[in-house]
Amino acid sequence: MNAQPDPRHDIDGDVHVSPSYLASTTGTGDPALAPLLALGWNLQCDEDPNVYVSAPDRRVRLGYLPEGEDDGLWRINAYTDSFGPPAWGVCFNARVPSEFVTAFTTALAAAYEQGPDVYLARPVPGQGERDPFLPLVPLLKQGWEFDRPRRGVFAAQAPDGLAGLEFATGDLDPAAELTTRDARWQLWAGKSVDRPVWYATASTGTPIALLTAVTQRVADPAPLPRWRQDTVSYIKGMAQLTPIPPPSPPTPTPLDVQRAVASRRPAGLPAVSVPRWSTTSRPALPSPRR
Repeated sequence: MNAQPDPRHDIDGDVHVSPSYLASTTGTGDPALAPLLALGWNLQCDEDPNVYVSAPDRRVRLGYLPEGEDDGLWRINAYTDSFGPPAWGVCFNARVPSEFVTAFTTALAAAYEQGPDVYLARPVPGQGERDPFLPLVPLLKQGWEFDRPRRGVFAAQAPDGLAGLEFATGDLDPAAELTTRDARWQLWAGKSVDRPVWYATASTGTPIALLTAVTQRVADPAPLPRWRQDTVSYIKGMAQLTPIPPPSPPTPTPLDVQRAVASRRPAGLPAVSVPRWSTTSRPALPSPRR
């Protein structure tokens, strides 16, 4: 029987951060880009370390912009007309936990494979999977509290008050939704929505399935691994850091034991076979001497 692999061998970090929404970014964009690149999306870079990824039909575009003009590290837009204005836009700023961005791009890749009727599906109130209140549900199921912080805004807030999701009603400026935090949805973590450590925004037309994929990941109670030396000061003050024990050595298999014995045997000596128990009758003992 083969020994079971220890999952701790694959953990990239030495502490677990909980709650997960206080874990911040891992500092790498590769995991979030992988679901789209696996579909054959085109990748280009500029003279700065900015990365641009576009769908084959050019109707969905992603920018990973560490050298952008603001703190919007990830910007994803979709278009009904590849030469027209965006049908929807999503932004994750530079400190959003990387796993949350990956949850979005994974859902986006799945939606793109199903076609424009899915990745361009506009929210419709009261229409089941397209209802705009649906992204709040995974959070409320994990004990987040329903709130109405101000007129025209519905929200779910974490029990510790350090994260929230807001949904704005009424008419919004389409251009402002794509370039500011005045968007239909805003997810945040920190002391308050006015002074967030990180935030993510989504405009009015963003498909509900994509938003729900993110809130489901945020609602997951499992902590996230991080390296202690890379953990920023605000996390140490608000989050719980639990050391990750080093992985235990794997349990040796019978083949490992056989190889170890063979490696310690002096050269030139034959292998010694191990006697097995027998179920046959024992030979007769000699008669005692007279």
